[in-house]
Amino acid sequence: MQDPIRTRCDDGILEVVVDRPKANAIDLETSRKMGLIFRDFRDNPDLRVAIVTGAGEKFFSAGWDLKAAAAGDAVDGDYGVGGFGGLQELRDLNKPVICAVNGICCGGGLEIALSADLIIAAPHATFALPEIRSGTVADAASIKLPKRIPYHIAMDMLLTGRWLNVEEAHRWGFVNEIVVADRLMDRAWELARLLASGPPLVYAAIKEIVREAEGTTFQTAMNKITKRQFATVDILYSSEDQLEGARAFAEKRAPIWKGK
Repeated sequence: MQDPIRTRCDDGILEVVVDRPKANAIDLETSRKMGLIFRDFRDNPDLRVAIVTGAGEKFFSAGWDLKAAAAGDAVDGDYGVGGFGGLQELRDLNKPVICAVNGICCGGGLEIALSADLIIAAPHATFALPEIRSGTVADAASIKLPKRIPYHIAMDMLLTGRWLNVEEAHRWGFVNEIVVADRLMDRAWELARLLASGPPLVYAAIKEIVREAEGTTFQTAMNKITKRQFATVDILYSSEDQLEGARAFAEKRAPIWKGK
């Protein structure tokens, strides 16, 4: 039986490909497998950046596997560590994740994309939250999407299930770049290599600050930074990399990041 998730690693970059024909839909077993993969990515110091995409040219992912649900998979079942698709609720993921959308991205597939830090998409990519039509709620998207794009556009998607083409998705700001289809993965790897060459401790601090600041006031978050109450900030401010950055700037050379 074909493995529903393919991975490869190169120079600190992890590529994760959802490969479940025809629509790359995700059942409970596949979600649990993805959770283990992204947990290991989070915990492996040799891995710095992840790319997630779908196999084929038509679907990124149709999200929740309704056929599996009809066969007994519970919508509130055990999705595994990290929640649906392994990313939505994965705690302390302080490394960059790039999503390369190669086609239809809907329902839980869009929710996985929204869990990434950068989203690039092919010109034929389309986006929707059709859960309303199957009598359920796009739970993660209901929380995240109104914070990423204008409220009324997010509510339009949630309440009507309408489709957005890639140009509109880019215009509203939840797609970073539109990339010609045959260069999509090349561009994803270009971005990943750029990020992998950067300071991992700074990335970790950025991700923790952004994540934690979402639920608090500006001044509270600033106070936690200046008092080194974020674990990643405390590590960064005491690190060799912090000194290396200053030295490299003073010496007019490229810094050598060690992640410690």
